[in-house]
Amino acid sequence: MRELTYVARNTVEWREAPDPRLRGDGEAIVAPVAATSCDVDTAILAGYGFIEPPFALGHECVARVVETGDAVTVVRPGDLVVVPWSVSCGDCGHCRAGRTAHCTAVPHMAMYGAPIGGAWGGLFSDLVRVPYADAMLVPLPAGLDPVAMASASDNWSLSWRLVAPHLRSRPGARVLVVARGSIGLYVADIARALGASTVLYVDPDPGHREIARGFGAATAESLAPPVHHGFDIAVEATGRVDQLALAVKSLAPEGICESAGNHFRPGELPLLDMYLTGVTLRIARDNVRAHIPDALALAGSGKVDPARVVSHVLDWEQLPEALPEKHLKPVFVRGGGTGGGTGEGSGEG
Repeated sequence: MRELTYVARNTVEWREAPDPRLRGDGEAIVAPVAATSCDVDTAILAGYGFIEPPFALGHECVARVVETGDAVTVVRPGDLVVVPWSVSCGDCGHCRAGRTAHCTAVPHMAMYGAPIGGAWGGLFSDLVRVPYADAMLVPLPAGLDPVAMASASDNWSLSWRLVAPHLRSRPGARVLVVARGSIGLYVADIARALGASTVLYVDPDPGHREIARGFGAATAESLAPPVHHGFDIAVEATGRVDQLALAVKSLAPEGICESAGNHFRPGELPLLDMYLTGVTLRIARDNVRAHIPDALALAGSGKVDPARVVSHVLDWEQLPEALPEKHLKPVFVRGGGTGGGTGEGSGEG
């Protein structure tokens, strides 16, 4: 089989690898049919990652089940499934508590798309082994488009977690989104759908702001100066500490800030301001498996439209050339096996 391999800055290529095989009766082999880049992949391709190439890339996809072990009961060959980005057993103490990104049955930080916690391959591969199929794989509900939901492995479900639980406990909250890519747009859509009284989406890209306005958000090119006590919830998804600082400075007393940016570069936070205001800040990888069902249910409710964030629908064979290009949210499909498609999305090119 082939796996798309990151080899140098802005350079990926197909490399041959052995076909994965079942190593136990609880495993599955899947074939990605709609895969997309995570916002962090953009940073990796730009050379900001901390892992030296080469390594197999990709950790967001909807896949078709090819083969299952005898003990697998949740899925069967032919099913369309969401493959979570992190590897988890579903049975250890952390998994049972919903902390699936910290599963103790596998090395710490075991994941697809980067050789952290072992070499698990990437989801831009022709075939992928899933070690704990019943625990990890989530069947794609009927009626949901695999192209629109290719990001449910990570960014879409992460975006649900960044804002939905907080709006449940703070109905009508004012939400600030400081972003550079798909996560912030998903958050803007979800926040308005779940009853935020105000959503301000901040992004220097005019195309992104246009999409956010389509979701009913107010938009701004920058957040300088910060909006004093302007928001109850802030989501930062830029990977820039200066933008995170502006977000926390805009929080009302006892406000909540969720940081979804991968901060590869250092910076300073206004800790005294945060102390005086009373700020809860969470910076963390997402325990995505626990949130996928709720995120899929919202996608199927008709209240949100994740397909609008898909900027391009491209053929699988275009991955080496097209992935390094600066697209908002390209989805790569193959084999006519997606069961439909959205066509080219409304995002920027």
